[in-house]
Amino acid sequence: MRGSLGGPRVLLRRLREVMAEPVSAQDRLDKIVVLIAANMVAEVCSVYVLRVDGTLELYATEGLNRSAVHQTVMRAGEGLVGLVAQDAKPLSLSNAQAHPAFAFKPETGEEVYHSFLGVPVLRAGNTLGVLVVQNRAHRTYSEEEIEALQTTAMVLAEMIASGELSALARPGAEPAARRSLHLSGLGLCDGIGLGHVVLHEPRVVVTNFIAEDIVREVARLDDAVDALRASIDSMLDGGDIGSVGEHRDVLETYRMFAHDRGWLHRLREAVLTGLTAEAAVERVQSDTRARMMRQSDPFLRERLHDLDDLAHRLMRQLMGRTHAPKPEGLPKDAVIVARNMSPAALLDYDRSRVRGLLLEEGGPMSHIAIVARAIGVPTVGQIPNAAGLVDPGDAIIVDGASGEVHVRPQADVQAAYAEKARLRARKQKQFAALRDKPCITRDGEHVALNINAGLLVDLPHIAETGAAGIGLFRTELQFMVAASFPRAGEQEKLYRAVLDAAGDRPVTFRTLDIGGDKVLPYMRSFDEENPALGWRAIRLGLDRPGLLRSQVRAMLKAAAGRDLRLMFPMVADVAEFVRARSIVERELTHLRRHGYLLPDQLQVGVMVEVPSLLFELDELLEHTDFVSVGTNDLIQFLYAVDRGNTRVSDRFDPLSVPVLRALKRIVDAGKAHGKTVTLCGELASQPLGAVALIALGFRSLSVSVTAVGPVKAILRQLDAGRAAGHILPWLENSGGDMQLRQRLLAFAAAESLSV
Repeated sequence: MRGSLGGPRVLLRRLREVMAEPVSAQDRLDKIVVLIAANMVAEVCSVYVLRVDGTLELYATEGLNRSAVHQTVMRAGEGLVGLVAQDAKPLSLSNAQAHPAFAFKPETGEEVYHSFLGVPVLRAGNTLGVLVVQNRAHRTYSEEEIEALQTTAMVLAEMIASGELSALARPGAEPAARRSLHLSGLGLCDGIGLGHVVLHEPRVVVTNFIAEDIVREVARLDDAVDALRASIDSMLDGGDIGSVGEHRDVLETYRMFAHDRGWLHRLREAVLTGLTAEAAVERVQSDTRARMMRQSDPFLRERLHDLDDLAHRLMRQLMGRTHAPKPEGLPKDAVIVARNMSPAALLDYDRSRVRGLLLEEGGPMSHIAIVARAIGVPTVGQIPNAAGLVDPGDAIIVDGASGEVHVRPQADVQAAYAEKARLRARKQKQFAALRDKPCITRDGEHVALNINAGLLVDLPHIAETGAAGIGLFRTELQFMVAASFPRAGEQEKLYRAVLDAAGDRPVTFRTLDIGGDKVLPYMRSFDEENPALGWRAIRLGLDRPGLLRSQVRAMLKAAAGRDLRLMFPMVADVAEFVRARSIVERELTHLRRHGYLLPDQLQVGVMVEVPSLLFELDELLEHTDFVSVGTNDLIQFLYAVDRGNTRVSDRFDPLSVPVLRALKRIVDAGKAHGKTVTLCGELASQPLGAVALIALGFRSLSVSVTAVGPVKAILRQLDAGRAAGHILPWLENSGGDMQLRQRLLAFAAAESLSV
């Protein structure tokens, strides 16, 4: 078949016929190896399938001893077959026995064969097996023959992935394509999600692999590539995005890859073997994905996402789809799997059917994680290649507490997690029973337990949890989920709805905390080396006073005739707060002049999250009506640790002596000035953290919705005086012993507190 274009195309057509025959899986495989051997003028053709135990088993052969089928097994990396599987790339040898990796298997009778060509059987970059041809003669396989065998391997990949071969396997030696997977990631939102996989961006399914007209397929490919390049150029040059920023960088990378001659050459070569244009794109990208997943260079691995996106764009272009396909027929127990997604995209799903969320990226403070917690969806992030490891409809378990994920779990694992979910449901019922009970410690200390919110979907939680109010309403979430900048009227409508839902409960609105890592898609972004320390929050608001004024005016108008609490984030010194408060006074004057009804009572506060304020607390509290401690940022700034960086975010304990001493300083200053001090942040949402905060003197906490029950339950069991007596003396004089968490745990155990 060397030099002939008819060979591969004829083989693919014959394979299609065999795949359609109503025969057993073994008979089908046996026919396939005979066809491949005859077409490639090879004396041997063998199929090895990767098993769940990581070994490779001979499933079918033409030329080797048939008795070796299902008997010959190779360890990972063993022999030439193991080398192909390990490296995920073709291996062609004219004298195989001279290769250092050659492993002799006497039962196969392959000692008389010298030349060897092996290609990995790949799907979505994952190795499912190895396809091999051999000859007695010392021959060199041509590039065309290698391409043809890789193309044929695509058909085998679909057969293996379908689960058809599972019936041939012994228990414990099933094909790895459908094996159970246990993955460890980062828990982003507590809870257990049991359900079935829904890909947020479903793969473009190629149904027609075999080309009828090669010339036409090449033309289709060229036209699609030209259209893809034109669309990227249009986005870059048309002024729809800024001249700098992350979005532009991504598109510039797309443009670079789209004009890469090597990529286009590989696509054309794949079409010339007999594939349709879309099948060629899938094959080339699967090969590329397999190679790049094995790279140790993080930069190269990151580029894999760009290439995946580009390949998907090209496939949609070929199949006449201008947008990514949307999941259809959402099951009642959907677990959404995505590389990453926007908060708006998550909110587009029917919440009553979403049981969990699995992300390749995502950190605990990412926007999607914040929204997932707001709507109570168990979420796990930091699972590399998550979308490539699952198929739509796969059974899956997501444990948002431990970060564990089970794909296609065994029956005993499913049963264990189902029982865990039932126990959790019973505990939630116990928490729900506390809804109307006051949050009072055993020794009579009242604690205002509020919730954190930021979207309309959060509002029912006020009544559901029995919260004292909303201690932190993140106004920027409305801006992040919107397609364009919300007008003043839209903002006013949201703030009024929040106040209506809260009734007589207090609501504290935080003004926009955008900038830094919270980039709005419709606003021009700026590259900053340290975005968390950069142009964000109140800094942006004071530099763009029109933005801040319109938001403050919307809040004041929404709160007409009611109480209003608003606070400013990221304030670094008293002068900034004074400037911000003057904007509020200016807007009040404007509304009075134009006859608007004003709030009955207005309190203006500040978030203490920049450490510099720790040394201006007395001056600050003379100007502000209340303060709210933002522990998420305060702790990261105290320790100079990026909370979104998984390499360092868990390096320092929030329940540490420096942190609790800083918090004690704030709460004591508040008491001295007679000003309310509340605390919002993840620390308050942890039962053990809440115990420490009450011991320090905090009597107002704002927690995530899912934390209200557990925190209220433990505070009702707590003797606040005993906690203070245990912690404070040691905090003042630790003697160099910094193991505060252990002391807190010991106290909780002695007091029979369920932390």
